[in-house]
Amino acid sequence: MIKSIIEFSVRNKLIIAMLVIGLIGAGVVALQSLPIDAVPDITNNQVQVVTVSQSLAPQEVEQFITYPVEVVMANIPNVVEIRSISRFGLSVVTIVFEDHVPILHARQYVKEQIDQAISEIPSGLGTPDLMPITTGLGEIYQYVLEVQPGYENRYDAMELRTIQDWIVKRQLAGIPGIIEVSSFGGFLKQYEVALDPILLQSYDVSIPEVFNALERNNQNTGGSYIEKTPNAFYIRTEGIVKNAGDIENIVVSNRQGIPVLVKNVAKVQLGAPKRFGAMTMDGKGEVVGGITLMFKGANSSEAIANVQERIEEVKKSLPPGVELYPYLDRSLLVGKTIKTVEKNLLEGGIIVVLVLVLLLGDLRAGMVVASVIPLAMLFALILMNYFGVSANLMSLGAIDFGIVVDGAVIVVEGVLHTIFTYYVGEATYANRNG
Repeated sequence: MIKSIIEFSVRNKLIIAMLVIGLIGAGVVALQSLPIDAVPDITNNQVQVVTVSQSLAPQEVEQFITYPVEVVMANIPNVVEIRSISRFGLSVVTIVFEDHVPILHARQYVKEQIDQAISEIPSGLGTPDLMPITTGLGEIYQYVLEVQPGYENRYDAMELRTIQDWIVKRQLAGIPGIIEVSSFGGFLKQYEVALDPILLQSYDVSIPEVFNALERNNQNTGGSYIEKTPNAFYIRTEGIVKNAGDIENIVVSNRQGIPVLVKNVAKVQLGAPKRFGAMTMDGKGEVVGGITLMFKGANSSEAIANVQERIEEVKKSLPPGVELYPYLDRSLLVGKTIKTVEKNLLEGGIIVVLVLVLLLGDLRAGMVVASVIPLAMLFALILMNYFGVSANLMSLGAIDFGIVVDGAVIVVEGVLHTIFTYYVGEATYANRNG
């Protein structure tokens, strides 16, 4: 069979040349669309369910949240294992599926079981949610918001967190290849109504009355319309509070014809929910930052390029005195990795070519065998792109040039041996016949 292939190749040089050109073109196209990363992503096929319950201890989280979620997840098919972590105010359940299960199908199975688990978790203890579709290597771009010298008194941790959530995070939404932008550090801004028990007692107002008043007076309502020929005027009531003053003037109740306002029984101020951690940097105190999470299976190089392009736009909209400083950029690691791979492949290829020329004893034969190396690389890129294997330090660094050119060396040696035998035979025949 090999002999037939060689004979066909020698007799049909144009066809072989066209096939080689086609292979080169397909390899170049595959290289342009091939996912490039520093290391392979070995994260298994998993879905995580997270539940936040700020008022529960680890034992209660395990009893009331983690265990009910684990029980309902045990009925899902094609599950390899279920593991969980129960901490103060936090429950994380990881469901690992077999590799052949599509991630979207796996998340659909889990979502259906979450609806069942919600009915078994006591009301008010938290609602299970799915984690974003990402992996352990999904954190491709991390940054912090730094305050420039001279603006330290203008921006505190709460103000920086507000800038992160309402300016930076919102503008980073919708980036191709990014599934989530998470915020870290600072204080989450909220309006806090601090009730005074003595004032409540003096005005004969209960805490539920204050809750109900705040809820009733923080919503917009719509009505019908009034026709006044030839026009129609739609009725709309605006009741959403816009600032602390609106909250203070909400009527809680009526005592002897005198309205009791929120400011009569409480103090309205800025506050923040309880935190479970903080973010610091360089030992200079607390900072505020964010992490971009890459969609599972996305091209990390393209995703990082999209993030960097959007970051430049975000920087233009930051308030004076605030800078965005990236402290982790996957593109730097990918660039260094690719340079290392390119250097190793180039050096290895040169060494193999020199050895081939020395062993074969013919420069033309050595270059013919060496031409197999780039062609084999392009063919490998085509298959890697087809099967979804990323180009990284492991997949490219594992290429053995000795094995790649082994078949070509044998073919060339066979051809040289045949030619040598033919000429030796001709010379011997000529000498015998004078």
